[in-house]
Amino acid sequence: MIFARDLSVPEAPVLLPDTSWLVVEMGPDRGCVTHISSDGKTKRVVAKTGRPNGLALDKDGVIWVAESLSPSLIRLTMDGEVDVFLTECNGEPFLFPNDLAFGPDGDLYMTDSGILLEELAPGGEPNPDFMNLPYDGRVYRIDVKTKKIEKLDSGFRFTNGIAFDSDKNLYVNETLTGIVYRYKRKGSKFVGKREEFGNVVAPEGPQVPRGPDGMKFGANGNLYVAVYGQGDVTVLGKDGAVVERIKTGGSFPSNLAFGPPGERKIYVTEDEVGVLEVFEVDTDGLPLYA
Repeated sequence: MIFARDLSVPEAPVLLPDTSWLVVEMGPDRGCVTHISSDGKTKRVVAKTGRPNGLALDKDGVIWVAESLSPSLIRLTMDGEVDVFLTECNGEPFLFPNDLAFGPDGDLYMTDSGILLEELAPGGEPNPDFMNLPYDGRVYRIDVKTKKIEKLDSGFRFTNGIAFDSDKNLYVNETLTGIVYRYKRKGSKFVGKREEFGNVVAPEGPQVPRGPDGMKFGANGNLYVAVYGQGDVTVLGKDGAVVERIKTGGSFPSNLAFGPPGERKIYVTEDEVGVLEVFEVDTDGLPLYA
């Protein structure tokens, strides 16, 4: 089912308390955060920021935006007030802020894909040598009260989706390899280095650039991953093995979110056809931290 149409390269669906939605539209013709009504029939632009990529909502209703065109973390209100919150980590500039998730500690976690947009897609066209570009993908932890920022890890080949499981472990994926990594948590601290949790690239899939994008956990413990270029949401079980692939209406699903509790549906942004698409699943979403 199509919930909303006429979206320009949509990403980062976020369900609001009143069951309306936020998405970003990354297309150069829009470059905005968009509010979609709870019935999917009407839309309005909250703010134009350039090329917003990731969204997260905090407990106070503030919208946090990962902006990739002018690399920054933005604080945004529903009234469209834009505040550039951070552009660097201790003197190191952001390159490609991508996705966001609040953690159990109240901090905001952000992936940075590790390459400037103009290098990845000069003139708006994909760089034909994209597999060999000098990526330095990163993961940041940010205290949104003090602006204290810490780089947790780096050296990824295009860091992308980010999520927390019910045990408060952190998951980050790497688009160019298809790998989903896990950082185990003990108490208030992460222990050990990142470990490979699973891989979402289908061996029999199309021989085109493809890999994990946005992802969310279901209440059943499974991880739902939008696989860009592969045309599906790949579901990983608790052991990291593939348990299902949900085909999308286009080849470029970019992210997903669960619908209201009890609905048992996922809402998927799809870039090729410019829609927010809905699929029935057998679980509600794991509640997000705010």
